[in-house]
Amino acid sequence: MKFLIIFSILFSHASFANEACSRIAIINQQEVLVDPSSNRKGEGLRYHLEKDEVAKFYLNEYQNTIESNLRPAIIGTAGTGLILSAFIANASDKNRKVLLLSGVATILINFLIDKTIDSSNEKNFTRAIEEYNKRQFPKIYLQDNEKTNPAQSIMLEKNWSF
Repeated sequence: MKFLIIFSILFSHASFANEACSRIAIINQQEVLVDPSSNRKGEGLRYHLEKDEVAKFYLNEYQNTIESNLRPAIIGTAGTGLILSAFIANASDKNRKVLLLSGVATILINFLIDKTIDSSNEKNFTRAIEEYNKRQFPKIYLQDNEKTNPAQSIMLEKNWSF
């Protein structure tokens, strides 16, 4: 029962995954879809951002980071395998709990790291728009989605300086 509760909590945030697909930018008082296709986020602004080399660089960085989905898939599969092995294996009660907890912890940590990388990557997209707006016209304004979804606020971040 606890297992189902933990999974329902983890995957209740899956509804937030579509938030990026509904982003809208305002260009020349017209609404433009930022993510018109499901496989290339930010592609709706490529026509404008390509006019500035720095903005184009940040847009490419943003899209290339999003496309590397292999690591979270492997770690999530490993966590799921640990959880399933806790139910399938003929192990003692203690070993079963260890497998179950380590599987849940693996999935939870993977989820948090993936969300952190995604939110950090959004800075590349924001920077691309800022760089474009510094040197080009018409200006691009992103509509603020924070008012529509204030519950999504968990983020981990570590800054290094030497």
